[in-house]
Amino acid sequence: MRILKTVQSYFPFEERGGTVFKVRAIARGLARRGHRVTILTADLGIRAHNSKGVFEACEWGWRYAEPGVETIYVPTLARYRALTVNRHVVRFCGVSVGRFDLVHVYGLYDLLGPAAGQFCRRNGIPYVVEPMGMYRPIVRNIALKKLHRGLFGKRLVAGARFVIATSEQERRELVEAGVDASRIEIRRNGIETPEIAPTRGEFRDHWNVPAEAKLILFLGRVVSKKRPDLLIQAFAGWRATSPNGRGSILAIAGPAEEDRYIASLKSLAQSLGVSEQVIFPGPLFAGEKWQAYRDADVFVLPSENENFGNTAAESAACGTPVIVTDRCGVALFLERAGLIVPLDRTQIARALGRILDDTEFAEQCRRGCAEAAQQLSWDMPLDECERLYQRCLAVPVRQQVVA
Repeated sequence: MRILKTVQSYFPFEERGGTVFKVRAIARGLARRGHRVTILTADLGIRAHNSKGVFEACEWGWRYAEPGVETIYVPTLARYRALTVNRHVVRFCGVSVGRFDLVHVYGLYDLLGPAAGQFCRRNGIPYVVEPMGMYRPIVRNIALKKLHRGLFGKRLVAGARFVIATSEQERRELVEAGVDASRIEIRRNGIETPEIAPTRGEFRDHWNVPAEAKLILFLGRVVSKKRPDLLIQAFAGWRATSPNGRGSILAIAGPAEEDRYIASLKSLAQSLGVSEQVIFPGPLFAGEKWQAYRDADVFVLPSENENFGNTAAESAACGTPVIVTDRCGVALFLERAGLIVPLDRTQIARALGRILDDTEFAEQCRRGCAEAAQQLSWDMPLDECERLYQRCLAVPVRQQVVA
């Protein structure tokens, strides 16, 4: 199959979060299975990443080629947070969409997917939409998200052959938001792990965390939706009552979209008397990320809404017990690898105590991590992707003229 994928952020912009890693894993996996994949994405600063000349100029902007996967980066004219206005998008779609068998749109709040969807509908090309947990406008810029959905999102989703949810939780949210249940297909995320596990102690050595100290890790985009503030409060509560609290360290790692949010978290830690025990390592990629997972005693994802939650799955794959809220789609796969809790600081504090203060239970969770990792490879999601694409191609798409 010839497959076009549209996504707002892609490699090498790893600081944009899990979407970058997920879409690249799927694209490469499909290419290994003999498909030809093209990624259409925004240029968020390719020149700064091109010291080795791996990106080449092309008529659409920049191009990067690897076996079976071609990536096109269209120039960015204007940008507001994650949303960009890009040159050549409409021209690329007008010229190129017709040569693909199928289009896969990731995310909703951009202008790349809607442009591709419009030309798909005009040319009778089937496409699928994977909202990535974005269908319900929540947390921030709700008015703008509703405006975007009214202008582009509803039409994009309405014209899709299928809508992909990454968990049962997201499927329910889509149905509640009005998407026809018969058009929703669940395809979970997978995880990629390093071929060689990092040596224990490297992250601790770098950040001066003693070997005997309990290390709690949050890793992901440091944004309000993921509730690192709640984790700081829970950490302070657990530390005040636990015999293991003294010397313990909480690491809030990941890229932050706003410096003022990091400042507010530091202020919160200061007010709770734990500022010396909370560190902010910043973004961690590649080996550094796996080192942090490996060295942590427990990983916590206290998110108020997560369509999946790859970082928790990656941590479990490294043998580190996890605590996730029941609002994370990945929770179903991690029941034996740790604890699933409500979005409540007291419950998170209790969960910290259960894992960090009970060595027998912690060891039980570590054994469960190995089971979870076996369930979460990319093999099954790639099988599901191929089957879904084949179903899209099995029935001709009625050509539509859509403005």
